[in-house]
Order: sequence, then C-alpha cells, then structure tokens
Amino acid sequence: MTALQIAALLIVLAGAFGAVNYLFLRLPSSIGILVVALVASFAVMGLDALLPGIDMTSAIRAEVIQIEFSDALLDGMLGLLLFAGALHVKVADLRDQWRPVVLMATIGVALSTAVAGVGFSWVTGTPLLVALVFGALISPTDPVAVLGVLREAHLPKSLETKIAGESLFNDGVGYVVFLILVGLAFPSGEHHAEGLQGAAMLFLREAVGGAVLGVVLGWLVFRVMRQIDDYSLEVLLTLGLAFGGYELAVALHVSAPIMAVCAGLLIGDIGARHGMSEETRRYVDAFWKLIDEILNAVLFLMIGVEVFAVAFSLDFAVAGVLSIVLSLVARLTAVAIPVLMLKPFRGFEQGTIPIMTWGGLKGGISVALALSLPDSEWKPLILTCTYMVVVFSIVVQGLTVGRLAARVGRQPDLV
Repeated sequence: MTALQIAALLIVLAGAFGAVNYLFLRLPSSIGILVVALVASFAVMGLDALLPGIDMTSAIRAEVIQIEFSDALLDGMLGLLLFAGALHVKVADLRDQWRPVVLMATIGVALSTAVAGVGFSWVTGTPLLVALVFGALISPTDPVAVLGVLREAHLPKSLETKIAGESLFNDGVGYVVFLILVGLAFPSGEHHAEGLQGAAMLFLREAVGGAVLGVVLGWLVFRVMRQIDDYSLEVLLTLGLAFGGYELAVALHVSAPIMAVCAGLLIGDIGARHGMSEETRRYVDAFWKLIDEILNAVLFLMIGVEVFAVAFSLDFAVAGVLSIVLSLVARLTAVAIPVLMLKPFRGFEQGTIPIMTWGGLKGGISVALALSLPDSEWKPLILTCTYMVVVFSIVVQGLTVGRLAARVGRQPDLV
C-alpha cells in the first residue's frame, strides 16, 4: 500500500470506529476508538485461531508494520500534537505553576526512569542500561485523552495547568533522556554519546537548543502575524511553524518536541494577545482543536492495531503485568517527591498526588519509542511490556481518573 492509501485507510477506520463508539459505547472519543480497535484486532486473531486456513493476522501484521508507527508519530504527528496542546496553555497560568512543573518534568522524569528501570531489570533480568531505556520510554505522560474527563470533575485551574504543563515538557525531556540512554545502551546506534560527559552535552544541546529554537521561531512568526490581518493566512503560518519548525529541529539535532512546546506557548499566549484579531483567534483555536482531535483519533486507532506487531507469550504477559505496577510506582515517585519538596514553601490543591499519579497517562510516544529501539534480544519484551502499560493506562486509568478526581479532590486531608 502507498502512504496515501494507508492514510486514507486510517482516517476511514478512525471515523468508523469513532461512530461505533459514539452509537454504542459512549466512551470518551479517543479511548473509545482504542477500545473498538483492540476488540476488532483481537476478533481477527480469534477468527484466525478458529479458522487457521484464513490467516488474516499475517496479512494485517505486514500492513501494520508497513505503517511504521514510530516514524509516523515521532517525525510527523508529535510536533502537531505538542504544538496544539501548548497553544491552549497560557503562559501566565504556567508561570504560577512553574516550580512543580519544572521539578516533575526534570527530577520527576529522572526518578521515574530510575525506579522503573531498576525494577524492570530486577523483574525480567534485563541488563540495567537496557532496563533504564524502558524506564525512560514509559516516563513521559500523555494527558490529552484525560483532560476532558478532568474538566468534567471541575478541578481547580491550577491543577489542570500542572497536569498539562508537566506533560508537555516531560514529553520533551523524556525523549532526550531516552536518546541518551539508547546511546549508552546501544553504542552502535544513531544517538551514541561518549560517556557521562557526552550524555550531559547531548542533553544540553537537545533540551536547551530545542527551547531556544522554539522561542526564536515562535517570535519571528509572531512578528509577521502582527503585520497581517487575514485569518486564513495566519492559520497557515501557525501550521508552517509547527511543521517546518519541527523538521528544522530534527535537522539541527535539537529537541523537536521541546521546540514545538515552546513555539506553541509563545503563539498561544503572546501571539494570541498581541498578534491576532478576535476573528483570527477564533479560527486559530478552532483549527488547532480540530487538528488535535483528528490526530488523536488516528493515533489511538494506530495504538489499537499495533497489537498485531506485539509478541505475546505467558512470560511476556507476566512481565507486562509487573511493568504496569512498576510504572505506577515510578509515576507516584515522580509526583510525590517534587510535591513534598515544595510543600513547605507553597500550598497544593486537594488530592494533587493521587490525581496526578493516576492521571499521568502513558500514550503513543511510549509505543513509538519502543518500536524505534535497535533490534536486540530485549526489544520484543520491552515492546510487549510497553504496549501493556500504555493500554492499561489509557483504558483503565483514563476511564476512572475523572471519578477519582471528583472524589479525592473534595477531601481536605489529601495532597
């Protein structure tokens, strides 16, 4: 199949599965599409088991592998998703919450990587450096699917900002940490870093370079938009910034996710207030909201059908269940320690730790990073465990975090 045929098929299936969810399941849109895709995938596998002569699984697996999920997300969709998410986070709100956001996106990612990595090595016997790679790829959170549910629980705006801001930045930081650890664990790979000093320089170049590039490009586009009053052209400029800026960051070997976040924050706040008319703001917001929802529908469909690329066995399934527990413990550590560090100096909303722990959903970036690993004897295990963690996170945590937030958010004794 050609790239255009694959894109057409994904959009058709996303629409069809979305309609099935809307008419019958009534789950949140992205989660519902994932559930329907998983049910359809397992139904095909079950049919093949009952009727071995059909062998649809092999044919579908070949097409799923052809999709190249990792490249599609990391080199295409991720920049648009992060830009769209950052566009709706106000810098003023983020400024008030910058301390917990920064600590959770830096120290929190490091703690999560260490806890999950050491635990994974102990549980599965994986070499420690390789296990730390697993810890890094499941540390980024993806709250896109749950933010709507959290809003229905009427959480304080400050808590929503913490969740959204931390996720936007820990996606970028987690990706950089992943690249560093892959370079150390697989020295022959593309992202090789010579020792700890090389790893530190790689981190600075990726993270700081990505932030600087995002601010510079965002500022240049903002200056152009101030001279224009044409909503269609200004929407096109923001799209060019997200697409072109992401590819430029990749070419310059700086963090493209951090670039997209910083550019989106600048355009969504300063650009919206000082560079757009009211009409343009409405069109830009509506356009990026629609892009966000469409891409998330396609992304969650792709996660659902990626089950065909995952190797399942009893040993892998047990390791996957234990990995779910490890990821929750790692997430609790990543949230609780920064909160406890800051608690003597500032107050926190009721239920911050349990809500942010259970609401720290894993998403497509974790699956994409697992698929991008160099081939090795450990890759099938890591991919299976990652997939199980992501599916549990989206389906189970995503469907219950709203009720948890509504319940514990009212209890004054919880942090």
